[in-house]
Amino acid sequence: MLKKVSWCFFLIVLFNNQNALAQLPDFTDMVKTNGVAVVNISTTQKASPEAENAPEEQQLPEGMPPELEEFLKRFIEEQGGGYVPRDTTSLGSGFIISPDGYVLTNSHVVKDADEIVVKLSDRRELLAKVIGSDARTDVALLKVEAKDLPAVTIGDPNKLQVGEWVLAIGSPFGFEQSVTAGIVSAKGRSLPGGNYVPFIQTDVAINPGNSGGPLFNMDGKVVGINSQIYSRTGGFMGLSFAIPMDVVMNVVDQIKASGKASHGWLGVQIQDVTRELAESFGMKKPQGALVSKIIPGSPADKADLQIGDIITEFNGQQIDTSGDLPPMVGITPIDEKATLKIIRQGENKTIEFKVGLLPDENEQLAKAKQPSKPANKRLGVSVIDLTDVQRETLQVAKNGVLVQEVAKGVAKEAGIQRGDVILRIQNNIVRDVADFDKIVKKLPAGQSVAILIQRQGNPVFLAIKLDK
Repeated sequence: MLKKVSWCFFLIVLFNNQNALAQLPDFTDMVKTNGVAVVNISTTQKASPEAENAPEEQQLPEGMPPELEEFLKRFIEEQGGGYVPRDTTSLGSGFIISPDGYVLTNSHVVKDADEIVVKLSDRRELLAKVIGSDARTDVALLKVEAKDLPAVTIGDPNKLQVGEWVLAIGSPFGFEQSVTAGIVSAKGRSLPGGNYVPFIQTDVAINPGNSGGPLFNMDGKVVGINSQIYSRTGGFMGLSFAIPMDVVMNVVDQIKASGKASHGWLGVQIQDVTRELAESFGMKKPQGALVSKIIPGSPADKADLQIGDIITEFNGQQIDTSGDLPPMVGITPIDEKATLKIIRQGENKTIEFKVGLLPDENEQLAKAKQPSKPANKRLGVSVIDLTDVQRETLQVAKNGVLVQEVAKGVAKEAGIQRGDVILRIQNNIVRDVADFDKIVKKLPAGQSVAILIQRQGNPVFLAIKLDK
């Protein structure tokens, strides 16, 4: 009897395992169909005469293992600069989007390249020229002179679901036509330096050299361009990010039409609403994009948007975090009318504005240094009035006080630092030191209070809670 039960248990386990294996996806047909449209991209940047005598400024080829890169750097230093590569080369991936030779890759793959070679799956090598490149979305459109090339089919990334299987083909570390698979980990990710891209996060193994390669859904359609990885070692650690194809094709259409891509602009700097800030603004839960700065002359300025406003919707789309807003504005056509829903001092309002053209990024602002002044006892900070020179250096047109010292206390715990400029305290504009002391003196104890500071040119809201 025991033997019969054991055999039954074995058969049940075997049957279940076979069912589980049957449910795993088979990518073989997809690779055969689409692999021919994936290309290897190699670039060469000619060394300048100055670079030949300055080995420390030379860049080693991308895509090599970190250990080898470190070894070569040490070798160059030990030789006193005796080994100096005359040209800088790099490797990446790309894919053909039309039979007449249009190829997509990342902007950083072809940046500053003097020569670009596209290597096809049939081993042909073709010179490519850059039709246009957009650093903000990290998309570049190339063209090779060829006909009847195999091309991928573009898919809709908006239909992707978290947990869905996806596949990547590329050239990690120069190994061409490498195939890796995984699932969609998240959608709409916001990354530093990628404010205008709602990235698709996956756990597909992506390594140096994969950049610019396609990300396929289970229908064999390209839903993204593999662009970045998060890594502490230089290699794959389970966090890969792809640019959604709707963003990519918007850039491609603009490049084909005018040679460059333009992005919509509101003209604000924003941050997330923390739990403490939500409490200070009387909100039930943290939500939306908190406006910490408005650029003079921008669409936001003309629309009478105010510092301290919390944007909760853009054109009917909900804003959960500050990272949701820039991609929505960025893909909106220039001069198109748009609607914002905001919370201003506890009241819901609707604001209309005309989307502007995103200008070039400004450089970060410098700090000013002055002798310390007596500290405000409630906050534990010493502040001074800004001189005309300091205002010009820090680009603070009016109002505000400069933090000189931060002692142990609530201000330090909240994150206020030396060199910060305090602009507002709980919706009260801080005009000078006397104004600052008067406002702080009246602040209630035991409640979270929002303070707007400017740090290295960037405005940030902080929340503090006074003990007494």
